[in-house]
Amino acid sequence: MLTGAAHAADDSKPWLNARLSPDARADQLVKAMTLDEKIQTVFAYFSTEFTPKKFEQPKEGRPDSAGYVPGIARLGLPPQWQSDAGVGVATQAVSKKPYERTSLPSGLATTATWNPQLAFAGGAMIGSEARSSGFNVLLAGGVNLMREPRNGRNFEYGGEDPLLAGVMVGEQIRGIQSNHIISTVKHYAVNDQETNRNHVNVKIDDAPARMSDLLAFQIAIEHGKPGSVMCAYNRVNGDYACENDYLLNQVLKQDWGFPGFVMSDWGATHSTIPAALNGLDQQSGYPFDKSAYFNEALKEAVVNRHVPEARLNDMVKRITRTMFANGVVEHPVAAPTSASAGIDFAAHGKVTQADAEESIVLLKNYDNLLPLKAGVRSIAVIGGHADVGVLSGGGSAQVYPIGGSAVPNEGPTHFPGPIVYHRSSPMQELAARSKAKISYNDGKDLAAAAKLAASSDVVIVFGNQWLAESFDAPDLNLPGQQDALIAAVAKANPKTVVVLQTGGPVVMPWLHNVGAVVEAWYSGTSGGAAIARVLSGEVNPSGRLPATFPASVAQLPRQVIDGDGKTKDENILEKVSTDYNIEGAAIGYKWFDLKGHKPLFPFGYGLSYTSFAYSDLSAKAGADGVEVSFTSKNTGKVDGKAVGQVYVSKVGGGWEAPKRLAGWDKVALKAGASGKSTVRIDPRLLGMYDSASKTWKVAGGDYVVTLAESAGATPAASVKLHLDAKTVNVKGQ
Repeated sequence: MLTGAAHAADDSKPWLNARLSPDARADQLVKAMTLDEKIQTVFAYFSTEFTPKKFEQPKEGRPDSAGYVPGIARLGLPPQWQSDAGVGVATQAVSKKPYERTSLPSGLATTATWNPQLAFAGGAMIGSEARSSGFNVLLAGGVNLMREPRNGRNFEYGGEDPLLAGVMVGEQIRGIQSNHIISTVKHYAVNDQETNRNHVNVKIDDAPARMSDLLAFQIAIEHGKPGSVMCAYNRVNGDYACENDYLLNQVLKQDWGFPGFVMSDWGATHSTIPAALNGLDQQSGYPFDKSAYFNEALKEAVVNRHVPEARLNDMVKRITRTMFANGVVEHPVAAPTSASAGIDFAAHGKVTQADAEESIVLLKNYDNLLPLKAGVRSIAVIGGHADVGVLSGGGSAQVYPIGGSAVPNEGPTHFPGPIVYHRSSPMQELAARSKAKISYNDGKDLAAAAKLAASSDVVIVFGNQWLAESFDAPDLNLPGQQDALIAAVAKANPKTVVVLQTGGPVVMPWLHNVGAVVEAWYSGTSGGAAIARVLSGEVNPSGRLPATFPASVAQLPRQVIDGDGKTKDENILEKVSTDYNIEGAAIGYKWFDLKGHKPLFPFGYGLSYTSFAYSDLSAKAGADGVEVSFTSKNTGKVDGKAVGQVYVSKVGGGWEAPKRLAGWDKVALKAGASGKSTVRIDPRLLGMYDSASKTWKVAGGDYVVTLAESAGATPAASVKLHLDAKTVNVKGQ
């Protein structure tokens, strides 16, 4: 392959002139391509041996990776080497020689930091490992909202609020693409459950979709400018997401002005002509689909004018302009020369540890049981394999741990398993920070665990919930006998700390009987150190919940997940549907506010080892929305990080819910110190989407801006603001 300098000097190939715009370069390139070369560019192969389909992986692809699109050497266009996924460079589950790479905490954990700078840093880190591993496309950027707390892939995503999820995931995408590689945003759209995900028909009207799931995507695209959008498996209002004119042509490309390309999820393409005409630009991961729809079939459709060649040209232009815009051509990737690919794992371990530390949410701390006191002489650590590692989520996002899984052969033997533990032991990390005698019990024998608890000064019991792609949790309880284990341990010793390693919200029937609860999520490569540092007090917890923790399934819009998971017949479409108009845009805390439900823990909630006070709230309207200012003060004796949350409501109602998150600021404060914050409220968060005009309508009248520590907390301050009626028209890029 020619170098970038050689490209620029070759006047016969003007598309390689980096001084031209990406669009101009792509236009020139498409003109120079043959029909076969265009078809080649819109068709991607799975890059791993796929025995059930008797498929031989492309020799030019990176072994055991997600995808490969051949390049065109004569034109200087490099191949696309594609890798999963959102928390790091993932290896396919069937690999015999998996890549050992650094794993970030789960996407939900990163969102729980409420720290966009950490999201960017984590994205930059995994993007650099993708580049070092020979990949120029990373299939990262999950932003599906948490309509369903039991969704098996919630751990990959950004929680329940469109602003928080959009900003945090957008920053991760921006970090990934800072390495001159392409990131995606996925899974577009309303792909909010795994139950019968391949066929479930999601029913939702335009306005509520635009104010919830689609708004999260729009904000993520605005912040991150991803090169690609990955369309989802499910159907939306009858049509598959990857051949959905409303989603792909009308909303994404026309209304938002998205200039990149739409790639299908692996196995989400169902046709040639409808998919091409309705906005799909690249078929991904063949042979996951039933047919090579965008290979010879698409060529035939173009030749016979069922698909205009102008549409094929647009598909190719979107793909190649994205490669130019992200520096994929000027900064080629190379196959790694060693298993480690020259990666500085120690430095990257610190990046993921910083993320994990700020993601941990302190949910309860009765009588200041945490941080652990210096005088504690004996600590019992129970359950969760905490003696050897930390849990991770399963499926295509699985990053293979450095050194292999700390717990082999647990869980399903095939996809989305097995269950994988990163080799970062909370118990060992705690032992390095404590003079106490630390004993471990696996928790399988409740009586033995309770006996150890009774003889110890403090108990730390780990509650694990393994979630993964392809299935949803049956309920919100910890699986197995873990609730009974925690109850037995707490009865034996009330000084019990529960550390939760979960993919999303869980109920806690034992909550009132334990001393402290810490939500650690899936904490990644250095998770054990992060957990130990929070428990010991080296780190003051500053995570805040990115999703409401319900008190029970009865509080949810759907007590049972819609779509019979056993139904596989595509012809029985109406039996596999779900109605999201029930809650519309009122997802999470908005639903709880609307219905008057009291959650177990509200959105935005999180305790600290210090205390904060908020004051000096002011709000003023401007041309670009509302500017809010406030002061945060650390009123305790320990350094910490305050997360002032700004909510807005309309006097007289008329919105999907009583209030919306309108902004936040996370500020590091020394004990006794104060900090000033300024937050700009996006005008979309002040209005309602109008489908007829495709604009946001801000009604004239009074609004209340509140400052609080969570969606369920009593406001620290409130101000009333009068706004004039206004129409807002926002395009993405």
